[in-house]
Parts: sequence; structure tokens; C-alpha cells
Amino acid sequence: MIKSKASKLTLIALSVVTALCNINTAVASIDGKQVSPSYAIVDTNQSQCFGTTDQEECPSATEAMFGQDAQYQGNQPSYIKHDNGTVSDQVTGLMWSQTTDINGDGKINAQDKLTFEEAVNYIKNLKLAGYSDWRLPTIKELYSLTLFDGQDPSGVKLNTGKSQLIPFIDHEIFGVNTGDTKSGERLIDSQFVTSTKYVSTTMHGDDTVFGVNFIDGRIKGYGTSMPDGSVKTFYVLAVRDNPDYGKNDFVKADNGTIVDQATSLVWQQNDSATTMNFTDALGYCESLSVSGNNNWRLPNVKELQSIVDYTRSPDTSSSAAIDPLFNSTAITNEGGKKDYANYWSSTTHVNLKDGENATYVSFGRATGFMNGQWLDVHGAGSQRSDPKVGDANQYPQGHGPQGDSIRINNMVRCVSGGDVTFNAAPEYQARAAMTIENMSTESTSEMPMKKSPLTMMDTNGDGKISFSEARGPLKEDFKRLDKNKDGFLTKDEIPSKQKRD
Repeated sequence: MIKSKASKLTLIALSVVTALCNINTAVASIDGKQVSPSYAIVDTNQSQCFGTTDQEECPSATEAMFGQDAQYQGNQPSYIKHDNGTVSDQVTGLMWSQTTDINGDGKINAQDKLTFEEAVNYIKNLKLAGYSDWRLPTIKELYSLTLFDGQDPSGVKLNTGKSQLIPFIDHEIFGVNTGDTKSGERLIDSQFVTSTKYVSTTMHGDDTVFGVNFIDGRIKGYGTSMPDGSVKTFYVLAVRDNPDYGKNDFVKADNGTIVDQATSLVWQQNDSATTMNFTDALGYCESLSVSGNNNWRLPNVKELQSIVDYTRSPDTSSSAAIDPLFNSTAITNEGGKKDYANYWSSTTHVNLKDGENATYVSFGRATGFMNGQWLDVHGAGSQRSDPKVGDANQYPQGHGPQGDSIRINNMVRCVSGGDVTFNAAPEYQARAAMTIENMSTESTSEMPMKKSPLTMMDTNGDGKISFSEARGPLKEDFKRLDKNKDGFLTKDEIPSKQKRD
């Protein structure tokens, strides 16, 4: 694609801007040979532009905030929902289980959640639609389903009862739900587990697995056990077909770029070397020229996440979570440690309140302030969000339940190529909202009230837990805890805290 670059101080004729519409970007090539993608990235589905707080008309090339996610449209989501409990993704070639109602009772709630180990065993034994080769998805496979026209309810106090919310997944295709507020969970406790374990640890040495939250629109590493000693549980989707999905094929060119032959994206080998806010990040990529190539853009968040190397981390490889072909500028993090930066994407993280935040991917530790110290709370490879502009000093102890660090000034790595079309003013087509039921009176980001195992596991409401209802440590210790040997655990037989795995 031939695209004129604009900064705040550069004027471009309106005729040039008009000519930009609906022209395909350049396909990646090496030594003049076209590269065909095998790792197709599904577009974010974001078709609205935003200012620093609210939705606005998409800016022209002469205006600030030009080059947002919505102005670069990629492979649009396309699914076939079969009548055998499966879904085929027409872009990625992956087949998915259709619903998270794994106990088949017609409801999706806490009873459908599994621990990481239970999820592994469940998938191992799953036979669905005549197939037995199902697997627990990797973080890149699961993230392919994320749609960023969703609405994050974090920090919003919703009325109790039924409300409307657009999740970060196509709920008309997949059977999903919010957290089970009837069981004491937060509305945003809709974490879906993957097979991708963090190669380091989070918090105070906790074993951690990555998951996608389709209600608040984030990737985080989750400790497999909880602070109270219980075991973390997740919703589960199974996947099959295309086992190579999410595997990069990087080739270093001689012009300061790196080509991913799997996605056909061309990446800047060096990063920006300095941090900047979201507005400046957009302008940096739109005005970048590397070895005569000026067709650069700020990557959308799914493009950016595609280059994370989840086998690397600052603590285990002394590097950023990215292939060493890339040059990554080291930083000193909030806790005074050598670390690697968060990188801006062009994707706004829409909240029910506004569009003040934009998404980033942590290629270093995803830090947070917990119990008086800065820790890696979510792991390198997480996707969170920051205010687009502002003063990070206003957040000396981070923000949210895990005290997520707020930096505002993040690093930048630009991208070009791919199956992407520039559209100066995309047409917005709203997805239908999902009807949700909220029984909590707390803000959706506040920590949930403590749940008893009896509340969580007593599926038939008889006031006790049978062996078939028990999960995690309770199931493992069932015979020992069942003191009267009646085949049930009552409130008096359930310890107040379970041993941490």
C-alpha cells in the first residue's frame, strides 16, 4: 500500500487522504518473493474511533489520533456454528467446542468451571461430534476469538438484576457467561483457561497459567491456587485442527525489519527506544520510515500479541518475551528491577463508561503493587490497558485489585504488511448485547466476597457435598475428611482453608 505519512505538523492534501481508502497494504515479501500467511490473525472487530476519552469520528491524516485500529481492517471474524456442538472458524481453520456448559444442565455458572488440572483431564477424555482429538487451546489460539468491540464493565457499579453487556467474544456463536455472582463471584470472573503456563511465576512464586477474560477483555497469568489456599477455577473451551496455529516463522531481513512468514506481517526490528503516550505512539508509526518503507502503522492488539514468545521471560531467559531476533530496550520497573516494557497497540479498550484506555502487551513483567511491594502479578505476555494520556504519578500504587502498574508512556514497535485494508471512515455495525444477571451490589472490579466450598460445590442444594460434586483438594482428601463415612462432606467436615498445591 502506498500511504502518505502525517504528523501533527504535516499537512496532506485531502485528495491524498481520499485515495487512501480501501487500498490493500503491501503483502510481506522476502527478496521479492511473496509470503503466504499460515497463521491468519482474526481482526479485532473494532470499527469505531476514539479520542482520549470518548468515541469520535475517525481523524484524518492531518489530525492527532490518526491510524487507530478501526482504520485498518483485517481478516473479519467468520464462524460456522454446527448443530453438533462445534464451531468452525473460517479464518484460522480451528474447530471449537461451542459451549462452556460442560455439565450440560442448560446453565453456565460456577459449576461449569474447572481447575487447570481438571481442565487438562477433561479435554483429554473429551469426545464431541465424533472427534476425540480435542486439546486445551494455547493462549494464541484462544485469543484469536477475542473481539474488541466488547465493553469492559470493570469499575462500574451495575444495578442488581438483568443488564445488557457486549462481551469480548461472539456470544451468539459461543455459549459463554459472566462470573457467577449468585455464588459470590465478581461479574468479571469469566476467565478461560489455556494450556500455556507461565515459564516464570507470579506473586510470591505461584505456579501460573495464562487465560483470556472474555468479559473484561484481557490476558492475564492466573495463579493455579488462590490466596486462601483453594484452587483457581476457569471456564473451558476445547479446540482441534490446525495444530500449527500461533507458531511464528520469523526471518530477519537486511533492512532493519523482521518478516513473520506465518502471518505475512513485517515488523520493525528495533523498538522506539523511548516511551510515549498513546497519541504519540500512533503518530510515531504513521511517520516512520525504515529503509525506504514508510507504510508503517501501530499494530492492533492481536497483531502485537502474535509476536509474544511465551517460552521467554525476564526471570527465565533474562530477556523480553519475544524472539531474540528483535531488539528490545531494557527498562527499570517500578520495583527497581531490570525489566522490559509494555508496548502500545492501536486498539482502544472500551469500558462501559468511556474509551479512555488503550490496550498494551507486556513483553516484560506485568507488575502490580500488592501487600506493600511491586510484584510480577500477571506475567510477561499479558495484555492489559493504560490511560491513553495523563500522568502516571497519579497512580503511585497502581490500579485495580492487583494494583496493576499504570505507566501511560509505553514503548512502540511498528508493523506493516498483512492482509489489511485502510479505511478512513469505517462503518460501525454494533454487535447484539448479551443479557446478563448481576446479583452483586459491589463494583465489578472489587474483590469478590469469600466463597465457601459448600456454596461452590453443592450443585443439588442438599446442604452437603458428595464425592461427585467435590473438586480440587476436597476431592483428593475426600475419604479423610468424611469423618462419619456417610459419603458426604458437611459444613463441619470442610476445613476453613485448603492446602495450597
